Amino acid sequence: MSDKADAEATTPPAAPKAPTNETMASNDKKSFFSQGGFRFLLLCFMVAQNSSTVLVSRYLRSAFPKEDQFNVNHLVCVTEIAKLLLSCLLEFHATNGGLVKSIKENILDAPMDALKISVPALLYLIQNTLLYVAISNLAAPLFQVTYQGKLVTTAIVSVMMLNRKYAVKQWICLVALSLGVAVVVLAEKKDDDSSSSANTAEQSLVLGLTCVTISCVCSALAGVYFEKVLKKKVTDTSGATKAPVSMWMRNVQLAFFSIVIAVAQGLGQGGDGEPKPYLHGFSFWAWILVGLQAGGGLLVAAVIKYADNVLKGLATGVSVVVATSFSMVFFDTPLTGQFAMGAVMILISVYFFSNDLPAACVKKSAPTKVEDSEMKTILPK
Repeated sequence: MSDKADAEATTPPAAPKAPTNETMASNDKKSFFSQGGFRFLLLCFMVAQNSSTVLVSRYLRSAFPKEDQFNVNHLVCVTEIAKLLLSCLLEFHATNGGLVKSIKENILDAPMDALKISVPALLYLIQNTLLYVAISNLAAPLFQVTYQGKLVTTAIVSVMMLNRKYAVKQWICLVALSLGVAVVVLAEKKDDDSSSSANTAEQSLVLGLTCVTISCVCSALAGVYFEKVLKKKVTDTSGATKAPVSMWMRNVQLAFFSIVIAVAQGLGQGGDGEPKPYLHGFSFWAWILVGLQAGGGLLVAAVIKYADNVLKGLATGVSVVVATSFSMVFFDTPLTGQFAMGAVMILISVYFFSNDLPAACVKKSAPTKVEDSEMKTILPK
């Protein structure tokens, strides 16, 4: 008996099992999300989507005469309807067929919570309305430079509402990025200077600057507020934390309010001349634009939730360079030193902003955990 016990005592412990391919794949997938790989993937998709949208929009403006082009308000309505249907489809898939139950729980049984999403929709309406006033009262170069301040405004609002912290070098990068985007955009707007200068006598500098400033603030408030709603923990009446409203359901709510506002805005606009049919000018490429913008709306929500609004702004800046580069190939846009300087400013700013994150800032802006139900609708199994 003692010999058996001694033998067992001297038996070396079993070697740990070698990880299987399935275990290694699972660990790689977890590290992919924990290390911010998912954020980077979303931002790359956003650059591609923004660039494609700009190129398709430019093609539609140049390929068809003005009388054959679609009404912008009609495009907005159709895009929001497509976004609503796509969000419902993704919510249906994420809840395993529980779309009706999800609508009942998150909209019908909680109307005040759903009304929260009307705030960014109204802010975007105010922003777009004021932009029209600003464009008509400012010269194109001044408008482009001042409007790019929305990225810095977004960072300021993020600090105030979300307690974000940015290093001094990051603030410098944001300002440099805004100026770089303005330089690239102005390189393409030189042809419009002569036409815009004719109306200088009718312009009001103070009114234009006021409107563009308020537009930047509205854009920042809408984006940061939506980010806060997406990332905020939800509690029930007893104070216990419950599962948050899914990103797709929030997009259902946002698309619904956007449709209501777009329809009301369309009814309030007086048409010039004989009204055109609702889908007038919706060619094949116009429907492609609808798909790009509808998918882009959902992509923006994903970027806001799993990254943040400032990183979204960085991706938008890079997309300006990408879109302009492709314009040189497809639309014979000339390569100028102004574009090269702006592109270098953008790329350097993005690099130093994303590679100089202090520890405190990284902790504050850590990526949100991807819920399983939402991840299934984003990535294939």
